[in-house]
Amino acid sequence: MQRTVLIVDDEKAIVDILKFNLEKADYKTIYAYDGKEGLKLARENNPDLILLDVMLPYMDGFEVCKTLRCEGSNIPIIMITAREEETDKVFGLELGADDYITKPFSMRELLARVNTNMRRAATAEPPPAEDSGETLRMKDIVIDFSRHTVYKNGKGLELTQREYDLIKFLASHPGKVISRKELMSEVWQYDYFGDLRAVDVAVRRLREKIEDNPAEPLYVMTKRGVGYYFNES
Repeated sequence: MQRTVLIVDDEKAIVDILKFNLEKADYKTIYAYDGKEGLKLARENNPDLILLDVMLPYMDGFEVCKTLRCEGSNIPIIMITAREEETDKVFGLELGADDYITKPFSMRELLARVNTNMRRAATAEPPPAEDSGETLRMKDIVIDFSRHTVYKNGKGLELTQREYDLIKFLASHPGKVISRKELMSEVWQYDYFGDLRAVDVAVRRLREKIEDNPAEPLYVMTKRGVGYYFNES
């Protein structure tokens, strides 16, 4: 089945080259030149992945990303930015973006990011509801691996796919301290070109959803200077 990528960028030359290379790689493309139209196409077409520029007319990429996530969309989003400031990159990740790439970028790198995020999303699709599957219980948290769902006090939590992948990996290795580099490799499934802050952002967002007090976590713990681990006690 052909997968669809929504391209949202106000530079026609960039849209054209992305469209050409993605279609050459057997993806279907749709595109918009401003944030409002991009949001409209995302809602109407439910694409498999969104390439989303930050600097857009009418509504910037941050606002588009935030809106989609607030509406419950888990479509993988790769932010495209010409900005070099780390705060912009981290801000996009905190709003729920799955990844980012900075202009100018190589098409080979971008396609690798698209392929990886697309593959991760495809393999994470939940099975039919009748499949009860395996669960992990820890205090008031239950992770249902078959349904790709995390429950707290019996209520399902609204996690992004990245947040679910992160807690699943940590919980599958209870008590083991896992470095940020290893988490990047196992959860993000590729080298993040030395930028490991995405791991810290994802952990912080996850804690905000599963912990009663994110400042004093009970589940996802920090081993200072080493990495993170899932508390098995």
